[in-house]
Amino acid sequence: MKKSQNSFFVCLTLLLQYLFLNAQNHRFVDPMIGSEGLGNVFVGPSCPYGMVKPGPDNDLNANSGFTTDLNKPIYGFSQVHVSGTGGGAKYGNVSIMPISGDFETIKQESLRENEKVALGYYSALLKKWKIQTEITTSDRAAFYRFGFDSNSKNAVKIDLGRYLDESIIPDGREAQQFVGSQVEVISDTEVRGYTKIRGGWNNGSTYTVYFSAVFEQPFINFSTWKGETFFPNEKNQVDNGKKTGAMLFFENLANKTLNMKIGISFISSLKARENIDKEIPHWDFKKELAETQQKWENLLQRVEVEKEASVEKKTMFYTGLYHTMLMPVDRTGENPLWENDSPYYDDFYAIWDTYRSSSPLITLLDPKREIDIVNAMLQIYKRDGYLPEARSGNANGRTQGGSNAEVVIADAFVKGLEGINYKLGLEAMMKDALFPPGGNEEKEGRGGLVDYNRLGYVSTDYVRSGNRTLEYSYNDYCLAIVAKGTKRKGEYWRFIKQSDNWQNLWRDIEDNGSRGFIMPKDSNKKWVDSIQCAATNGKISYVPYTPLAQDWPNCVCWWCGVFYEASSWEYSLSVPHDVAMLIKKTGGNEAFKKRLNTLFDKKFYNVANEPSFLSPNLYHWIGRPDLSNDRIHQIIDENYNSSRNGIPGNDDSGAMSSWLAFHMMGLYPNAGQSYYLINSPYFKQTVIHQENGKDFTIKAKNLSDKNKYIKSVKLNGKAFENAFIEHSDIVTGGVLEFEMAATPSKTWGTKQVPPSKSDQAIEE
Repeated sequence: MKKSQNSFFVCLTLLLQYLFLNAQNHRFVDPMIGSEGLGNVFVGPSCPYGMVKPGPDNDLNANSGFTTDLNKPIYGFSQVHVSGTGGGAKYGNVSIMPISGDFETIKQESLRENEKVALGYYSALLKKWKIQTEITTSDRAAFYRFGFDSNSKNAVKIDLGRYLDESIIPDGREAQQFVGSQVEVISDTEVRGYTKIRGGWNNGSTYTVYFSAVFEQPFINFSTWKGETFFPNEKNQVDNGKKTGAMLFFENLANKTLNMKIGISFISSLKARENIDKEIPHWDFKKELAETQQKWENLLQRVEVEKEASVEKKTMFYTGLYHTMLMPVDRTGENPLWENDSPYYDDFYAIWDTYRSSSPLITLLDPKREIDIVNAMLQIYKRDGYLPEARSGNANGRTQGGSNAEVVIADAFVKGLEGINYKLGLEAMMKDALFPPGGNEEKEGRGGLVDYNRLGYVSTDYVRSGNRTLEYSYNDYCLAIVAKGTKRKGEYWRFIKQSDNWQNLWRDIEDNGSRGFIMPKDSNKKWVDSIQCAATNGKISYVPYTPLAQDWPNCVCWWCGVFYEASSWEYSLSVPHDVAMLIKKTGGNEAFKKRLNTLFDKKFYNVANEPSFLSPNLYHWIGRPDLSNDRIHQIIDENYNSSRNGIPGNDDSGAMSSWLAFHMMGLYPNAGQSYYLINSPYFKQTVIHQENGKDFTIKAKNLSDKNKYIKSVKLNGKAFENAFIEHSDIVTGGVLEFEMAATPSKTWGTKQVPPSKSDQAIEE
């Protein structure tokens, strides 16, 4: 086995050297960035938007199933994971484990060493048995390669009762619960079955993960189990609500490798086997690894940065692109809920996190994919009645604030993505805006909609009233834009007016030297000055509600505060469609600059979460893009790096990573609108090789640590004074050239600020 291992690693080293010499971008991807701290990223192999994500589980309460702590044993390698998410875990289904020696219990675990992680590849040595486990994957089937050290009772365990974040409490919030499973030994090289689980972060309904596992070498005997009882040589364990699995025994494996392929399906075990036969019709591990890496290279090579850039910067950038394209998950043809040939995507986890930067980045670099994603969202609306907000396991399940799928649709519309039924999109958006979801208002649609449409704001009768009001206002703006573009003037007029509803919670109070904040109101239109909070002795007390107040989780549940995961200080700046009016209400440009400086200098800004994603760029609207540049570079330089702790918060399906990638290119979207804000890039040259065959090049002449400010800009050789650029200018191709300097420009970006709703005439 050691000789075989060494041969493989020699080949792997030669392959990596070849890739380095041929300047392939995927060699700069490090899946371990964000694996420590709060990042919660998935570290195992995956294809772009891949349905199967096989990897180690050594922390069953972690969202990714993984911790870098070498003192925590691996319990198994499961086939389905998410990446970067917070809250309760999801998936971790169909766990396999190679073992050796005598055993008496189903549970088997081992510490690991010699862990190696690369794009499309994971390996570790299981110390307990000295078994080398290597993994690569296709879109819907995983490929395992086990290296055994001895001939002593070598086996592979397939455990259908193990999964992440198991709860013994029925209907435990955000926890997963076991529903049922079945296993069947088909031959001496094949096993199939399924596992049924419900719950998880989105409190979803039951989902079923089917599998088919095939081995290159026959097993000599086997034992299945149900509950805690083994049944030697019994082929079937039918589903009666108990946990099942199989132990498969092999001989003559000392210093040899055992290859295993495991297909996954959400339709049937036969479909799982079909996925193996279609995607991995061979037993060549290195070939499959190369194919997976090439899939990534085809995407990553769409952005080419200067060759002279540091490895650190390129690693941060390309890993950011990689993390963005792990989710949502392409399950086209794997939808158990309805039959059609249209695209189907799952694990929108969650759109509240991803609409700001992840979706726009996919639109820019992979527009055909984004078209499929939006069409999948519309199919979900047609079949389930509402657009998804936080969908996983084929079920809508959570809303965190607004109905932000509407922003994704509007973003596609204003950027001219073709092949989407925008009339259906408008219908879906209006369903959100007009019809209360009823019952569980946390699941989908707009919670508190009756209040919002009656009062013009969400009152404190409902949780998250502050950020819901803000987000619904922007959702209404996005709806209005699509209505206008589809010739629905009545709807346009109504919702463009409603997009001002955020002003109904604007209170003229002062805090830390700034005036005006979004503050809570009750259903009688009275300001709420204090909130109930249970003291440690159980008595109810009241505490003042200020712009810095954080009522969760000490006074109310995590989801039950006035603002979700942030304070009024952060959310009061979240008016992306009308920053000009926000500035006016704050007291003008100087007052707004002071307010932004206070936000950052006093650490009211939370770098680790999405509500303030746009905030560092808000200086653009007062004609000071140089100050935006200062804040952005400070945030990146202090909080992002290429280490395992290189992402400052939950990556949230690539949200944090896409924020980084955009800013390193010198661009940032205002999602749902047609332009990108321009900032100082991290590369002297970035070329976007677009799907339409046209290149868009960003050049930063004289860029250095000292020359970090944009002095002047040319677009296709002509002076360009705006600190924002339209999407249409990018997709038509061309060159955006910056002249960099050591001091801020007093003219560039100072006259024409980015668009705001209040600066534009409303069509009657």
